[in-house]
Amino acid sequence: MLRFMPVGDSMTIGSAGEHTWRYRMWQHLRDTHGGPFALVGPRETLYDKATESPSSYAYADPEFPRAHLAGWGEGWQHMVPLIADAVRAHRADVLLVSLGLIDLGFYTNAEQTAENVRAFVAEARTANPRVRLVVLPVIPNVRAVDDPPFAAQVTRFNELLAKTVADLDQPRSPLLLASPPPSYDIDRDTYDGTHPNASGEHKIAGAFADAMHQAWDLGEPYTAV
Repeated sequence: MLRFMPVGDSMTIGSAGEHTWRYRMWQHLRDTHGGPFALVGPRETLYDKATESPSSYAYADPEFPRAHLAGWGEGWQHMVPLIADAVRAHRADVLLVSLGLIDLGFYTNAEQTAENVRAFVAEARTANPRVRLVVLPVIPNVRAVDDPPFAAQVTRFNELLAKTVADLDQPRSPLLLASPPPSYDIDRDTYDGTHPNASGEHKIAGAFADAMHQAWDLGEPYTAV
């Protein structure tokens, strides 16, 4: 049984009424992995914008393993103290991580955020020394279009993230940097300039799936269901 844990911010937890990219990934693995697997994590809910809380189970299709470790407004620094216990308790083998936008937008600069990436990886490995990680860089968003200093921080962080992944990669605990979806467009693939719509969900899932296929021969190239 291969256990995948999605880790992320608002783009990963999703909000009421959505499928989420987690669902698209589950569909892909179901159809291409060729072995037993599960999505795991300590949380299952979506974010409810009406109550401003992670309390909704109103998935567009709830019939999938909904477990994750994602939170609206949470970033690398929020996940560092949580990840070891989550990996240990849920016996995660592969972490699919999409974080950074919140950090850079509200909490830490590019260099500080990269240090939190290092701390996150170290904590995850204390729970599973053989854990594998696939990390998605910060993808296009409306703030980066409208705020040049923020856009510069995103570019700098993505550069540091690539270096960090290369530095921390180990044969027994490989780190993999996914490529940002090349055709991702905030006008076509999001509903508000940041959060993915159905098209964006497929492209984010595809970024993770294609990275794992190319590097680890896991599954097949992503095809939207």
